[in-house]
Amino acid sequence: MQVVIPSRIWEYVVAAIIIILAPGPSVLFVIARAIAWGRATAVATVAGNVLGAFSLSLVVAFGLGPILQRSHLAFTTVQLFGGGYLIYMGINAIRHSPIHAADMTSQGDIRPTPLRSAWDGYWVGALNPKGMVFFAAILPQFVDRSRGHVTSQLVLMGAIFAILAFFSDATWGVIAGTIRNWLATEIKRLVRMRITGGSVMMILGLFTIVSAIIRS
Repeated sequence: MQVVIPSRIWEYVVAAIIIILAPGPSVLFVIARAIAWGRATAVATVAGNVLGAFSLSLVVAFGLGPILQRSHLAFTTVQLFGGGYLIYMGINAIRHSPIHAADMTSQGDIRPTPLRSAWDGYWVGALNPKGMVFFAAILPQFVDRSRGHVTSQLVLMGAIFAILAFFSDATWGVIAGTIRNWLATEIKRLVRMRITGGSVMMILGLFTIVSAIIRS
């Protein structure tokens, strides 16, 4: 497979960092593990999580890549649907933030092994709806169709996302593991974190819809 670098790669990096930093399902799962069992468990969870996210990006790249290269209508439809779903997830995250915060402090009593932590993290990453929408709807808008090899561009950007996510989520996990008692004893802090993540998802979803309309 020929590696082709999209012309808007740095814009993509900025967008990826924004969505990664927004506390979504993966980040909250890592923080929950850190609160319950500490930094080592959190980092092992992150390792599995980013592998799951990269696997998801490969599925999207090889499934959507050829379609998006041939059809402008499919390209626009995917962005509109994904933007709308991101807004929905953001609203849902804000509405249910107290419930999600309470779940983060209820991880059980038995510390999982590093392998088990990575395995659990893998499935959270692979089935993460935020990641699915990002790879299927937001990532394609940074593809340079004029350069061809759309699938190759999608794979490259998926790999970049996974690398950035590892360092970002691992940092979340280390910090949360260090101040675990402070986080666990104040649910309101976790609620605010979830509300912030939901707000960022809504803004990114709106941006995606506007961008798709302008380009159509």
